[in-house]
Amino acid sequence: MPIELHYIDTGGDETPVVVVHGMLGSADNWRSHLKQWQRRHRVIAVDLRNHGRSPHVAGMGYEAMAEDLLALLNRLGVERAHLLGHSMGGKVVISLARLAPSRVASLIVADIAPLAYGHDHDSVFAALRRVEAGEPTNRREADALLAEHVEESAVRLFLATNLERDDEDILRLRIGLDEIQDDYETIMGEPAGKGVFDGPTLVLRGAHSPYVTDEMLPALREVLPRAEVETLEAGHWLHAEQPKAFQTAVNAFLERVES
Repeated sequence: MPIELHYIDTGGDETPVVVVHGMLGSADNWRSHLKQWQRRHRVIAVDLRNHGRSPHVAGMGYEAMAEDLLALLNRLGVERAHLLGHSMGGKVVISLARLAPSRVASLIVADIAPLAYGHDHDSVFAALRRVEAGEPTNRREADALLAEHVEESAVRLFLATNLERDDEDILRLRIGLDEIQDDYETIMGEPAGKGVFDGPTLVLRGAHSPYVTDEMLPALREVLPRAEVETLEAGHWLHAEQPKAFQTAVNAFLERVES
């Protein structure tokens, strides 16, 4: 049963660009990009289940998350959309493109391949649990707690976007951390659906990221045969590290698709 996702919608009548964040992200992380893209497009950014302001429910399967997204498109009366997904969100949009290709005008996949990956989030989960137990009352305290398990300041800043102040003035996690951890194996697995999506596709990857290597490209093109692959001088969070280059690549692709 699909759930009602929280979303940001810039409005408009044209074919929208639907933005889907990665694991532990949210629509809020994309606000600066939305401001740029809305000059040319209607943009809809979603909070996936157990993220942002969307409901917390058991199960993080890609078919279920794709159905959540499809239900939102139906609710908004969107017949076709350009889908843009980063990391886990990339697997969500690939899943939707395979399950309901007629609803997808084009696909933009940011730094992920339609493959299963190994585990590499233990320290992140430990940091979030430390914050949960520590009950910080300000951002400095929260960062100190996160730093016990995560050294990189950029990663800590990203994780801290999941904190919000409660009625007792304590910063609490707004994500469904239990649900995410319980189904972590599924998140790290392959997208849902079978066969290929043969519509226009752009794959943006980070030159310093291990998520889309040259060795993965043959398997990627088995699922996305029309994929144009562009490499940005960045790591996994390429949209945050190289925002202008990311926007330029997306804009150029959408212009080609819509011309």
